[in-house]
Amino acid sequence: MVRQFPDRFEVVALGAGSNAALLCEQIVEFGPRLVSIKDAQAASHLEDLLSAKRYDRLPEIYYGQEAHSRVASCPESDMLVSAMVGAAGLLPTLAAIEAGKDIALANKETLVAAGEIVTAAAASNNVKILPVDSEHSAIFQALQGNHRHTLDRVLLTASGGPFFNKSRKELETVSPEAALCHPNWSMGPKITIDSATLMNKGLEVIEAHWLFAVPLDRISVYIHPESVVHSMVEYIDGSVIAQMGVPDMRIPIAYALSYPERLPTSYPKLDLFRLQKLSFYPPDEEKFPCLRLAFNACRTGSTMPGVLNAANEVAVHAFLKKEIGFYDIPCVIDEVMACHNPGAKPDLETILKADTWAREEASKIIDARKSKR
Repeated sequence: MVRQFPDRFEVVALGAGSNAALLCEQIVEFGPRLVSIKDAQAASHLEDLLSAKRYDRLPEIYYGQEAHSRVASCPESDMLVSAMVGAAGLLPTLAAIEAGKDIALANKETLVAAGEIVTAAAASNNVKILPVDSEHSAIFQALQGNHRHTLDRVLLTASGGPFFNKSRKELETVSPEAALCHPNWSMGPKITIDSATLMNKGLEVIEAHWLFAVPLDRISVYIHPESVVHSMVEYIDGSVIAQMGVPDMRIPIAYALSYPERLPTSYPKLDLFRLQKLSFYPPDEEKFPCLRLAFNACRTGSTMPGVLNAANEVAVHAFLKKEIGFYDIPCVIDEVMACHNPGAKPDLETILKADTWAREEASKIIDARKSKR
């Protein structure tokens, strides 16, 4: 988007994980004043790479969690694109909200773990949270020009991932390599595994609950293998409005960055009349129990959604390392949730402590499972 509209957008700060090489390329191309990276080792590597390129406009380089929050609240920025993976995005996103930055939210875990706190902070700081996830962008677009009290249901679509047509027995032995082969979207490994288990859709249900203030019983999920209808809303008069497009994340990103305008992008357009069919199926919660666990966590509320998310992050990491099987992921999450006693109305510190506890508990459960293999 910045490459296509350099007269409209400028990157003033960048936060990264540990990919110093890619961050170096982005620094040279976009010239941010401030960057953050995972740790001291990555920061040192980044400095060496920039020195080797003889780049003479060196940004300020910081590392660690506080550094990400510093980048997120950079005084020169107008908007934060919050796109970190997992609960790590929570504190930087809150830092940006408290600094009065509008948020283009691609980090669903921020609202999953602390939806009430984040939405309240956004309201008190007069900050807009603009969804970047294709499903939530679709809902956001379908709500434009309509009164919220006329909304009846939110209909979230899911591709079904790579295992939609596989049996439960077949899924018991699938490999991480097979789970990473998403049929429609190109995403990072963690989100791709979440798509395979349908946990990604469960997290999106919780995000939609907070983002659009919709009761859980008015959110439905449907498998839509073509990934053309990105989500729908149904109104009290029976009208259903859908947002459609090719499965390309640049489209919802463009809308979030330019809202309330639309930009003339050069990306592929949907040829609706060449489609042979648009199909929709109810999800099989027996085959994909992570979706049910997410609904249960949202019903319980308090710290339970954050615990669900933290346990899932640890379990997915273990699956990618081939330490546990595909169906061990929901089993680990279920065990962690069963051990957790959520409080009434948690503050941020309580949510962060619950996150840490859930990760430790999930690791113990995984270690116990590994010893029995």
